Amino acid sequence: MEHEAEVVGVGAGSAPGGDVPTVVLSVREEYVPIFVSGDQARSIATVLEDEPFDRPLTHDLLVDILTEFGGAIDRVRIDDLADGTFYAKVDVERYDAGEPERYVFDARPSDAIALAVRVECPVVVAGDVVDEAGQPPESIQFDDGTRGGP
Repeated sequence: MEHEAEVVGVGAGSAPGGDVPTVVLSVREEYVPIFVSGDQARSIATVLEDEPFDRPLTHDLLVDILTEFGGAIDRVRIDDLADGTFYAKVDVERYDAGEPERYVFDARPSDAIALAVRVECPVVVAGDVVDEAGQPPESIQFDDGTRGGP
């Protein structure tokens, strides 16, 4: 079963060697933290914080190219977690002569989420991923120092 998620922000996750950037998804009243690189965190945070760049970032460019060729991102899926690594898919559709053509692309979750926040498409997470990686909201600290939860 899949559950729709909300990208709630970029936080700091604890890992061996110190804190690392983390994208936080809210799913089923839990938070799912996904470690990402600093560049990916900034790419996602700029959209969430509505801070445009002077020039398109890689994810902006990909969306522009896809759109120009008649495609659209339908949704992104965080569909697996194995040995501490999250896996994602990007579901895309394009119409040819009025008929939909559907494509699925393997992606890093950080790239998939960066695309999703740009096109405002759904992000869904597999139930078993939430079961394994879900955390109570108060366990997450965001970049501004606040914690999740009520």
